[in-house]
Amino acid sequence: MSPKYALVHEWLTPHATGGSELVVKEILNHIQADLYALIDFESINPQSYLYQRQIGTTFLQHFPLASRGVQKYLPLLPLAIEQLDLREYNIILSSSHAVAKGVITTPDQIHICYCHSPMRYAWDLTFDYLQQSKLGQGAIGWITKYLLHSLRQWDVLSSNRVDYFLANSQHTARRIWRCYRRQATVIYPPVNIHNLPFSAKKEDFYLIVSRLVSYKQVSLIVQAFNQLKKTLIIIGTGPEMRKIRDIAQSHIKILGWQPDDIVKQYMASAKAFVYAACEDFGIALVEAQACGTPVIAYGIGGASETVRDIRSHQSTGTGILFPYQTVASLVETVQQFETYQHLYDHHYIQSHSQQFSADTFGQRYLDFINQCQQARVNFTKSSFTA
Repeated sequence: MSPKYALVHEWLTPHATGGSELVVKEILNHIQADLYALIDFESINPQSYLYQRQIGTTFLQHFPLASRGVQKYLPLLPLAIEQLDLREYNIILSSSHAVAKGVITTPDQIHICYCHSPMRYAWDLTFDYLQQSKLGQGAIGWITKYLLHSLRQWDVLSSNRVDYFLANSQHTARRIWRCYRRQATVIYPPVNIHNLPFSAKKEDFYLIVSRLVSYKQVSLIVQAFNQLKKTLIIIGTGPEMRKIRDIAQSHIKILGWQPDDIVKQYMASAKAFVYAACEDFGIALVEAQACGTPVIAYGIGGASETVRDIRSHQSTGTGILFPYQTVASLVETVQQFETYQHLYDHHYIQSHSQQFSADTFGQRYLDFINQCQQARVNFTKSSFTA
């Protein structure tokens, strides 16, 4: 008899369309699983691949403004995820960057968690969250700190409910070890590289495609290109739009949101794709390389795993990495990029991206599940013979 699968994700809304949602979509392309989430507003969205699908949710589904995100109900997320009754399933698959891994399982079930990141609110971004939020100030700030403290305790406790951890990069695997003291196997997330246009002919401009939020460090890139006096095109929108418009000089063009076809054209034509955030993986960096476009990126996090620095790999370089998240470091690295740019093989850059394809992800993910099932069978046999 085939095993029965449940797939648990944090939230499903039209506003959540990032890398974790792409992983959910790809898992469902390979595995017939019932889908669960804290909230679901995608099954009523006619533009969604989940339209009219039956999706299990929690009590947060009916809370005010839940469709705009349940982060506002952060203290309730652990309680909510624990209310999902998954006893009828043999294998629990979770896609987790907050609380999805915390579902309650039985000893007879296998729980495999694809972890995009340990919960950032509770760990890496705790002090940023407290400094930037009004909830981090004054007397209420102490209540917020206590809630985050409790959330960290629950987060570590719930990690013990997972039988096997998968991570989207070595960088994330190290963070999983630091937070949970659990080993994780790395399977890079799926990137839809097959529909991206390739061009070996590049134009004289640099490109950013990003949400304009503080941790993406787009303002740092703008300040660097103000000094460099080189053409920079920015595609994206977000709360930092006004700040970036205010500091950008005339040779920096801010296009705001653009449809996919336009984004792809710019990505294929750019001299280089520039990225200054510390990402767990960084899908956009792989997409740029699939277009044959080299990448200039901050060399911490997933970028160090997806971009081959031309200074170390002169015949197989796919970009160049800058060591410090500062304007001076980026300025120096862009200048070095122009020194090395004649060495780039744009066809090799494209081929390098193939290892991050959706097909590769699907095969590795299925192989891992099969290995986990076999390990459970072997453990059960050894228990009977002991």
